[in-house]
Amino acid sequence: MSFEDISGSFTHQETKSERYLKIRSTIPAFFSSGVPAFSAANNFIALLHEAMGNLWTGFYFVDTPEKKEPTLCLGFFQGSAACDTILYGRGVCGTALKEAETQVVRDVALYPGHIACSSASKSEIVLPLKDEKGRVIGVLDMDSDEIGAYDEVDRSALEAIVSDLAPKLSAVYRTLSPLFSPQD
Repeated sequence: MSFEDISGSFTHQETKSERYLKIRSTIPAFFSSGVPAFSAANNFIALLHEAMGNLWTGFYFVDTPEKKEPTLCLGFFQGSAACDTILYGRGVCGTALKEAETQVVRDVALYPGHIACSSASKSEIVLPLKDEKGRVIGVLDMDSDEIGAYDEVDRSALEAIVSDLAPKLSAVYRTLSPLFSPQD
């Protein structure tokens, strides 16, 4: 199945739950034998972004999971230019990293310490990505230009998706992790 076949299969009549189920079902196709994991991760983010109509969709990865307070570094994404690093415990992404729990923010204007990479962002959901040892190696971040865009349907569906993706992204992360170290 090609990316074009997959992305062209979504309709505006589908519910969020239906779109998420379809997205989740594509993971084996994206991360199949012979497909470079780097390319699969890029295409998966593009599909998630397009299918859900987000303002911004992407992964941030930690610089070093063994650090007491790792920094998040921008990874694969779709949308406008974004913050290249996010400190541990800062903003929605940094909080998801620190607490190792999904963060759903109905209105980012009311979130203390929100990091606004785009003034158009109105709501956000961030999910931690954990490796096989349970360490947070990154986050999946989705932003919307609508207040209240994300809810328990998104949380539940995305947690299942992230659970399926985590082993595949762990391999990508191990390969790319040297690139997340600060430049001298």
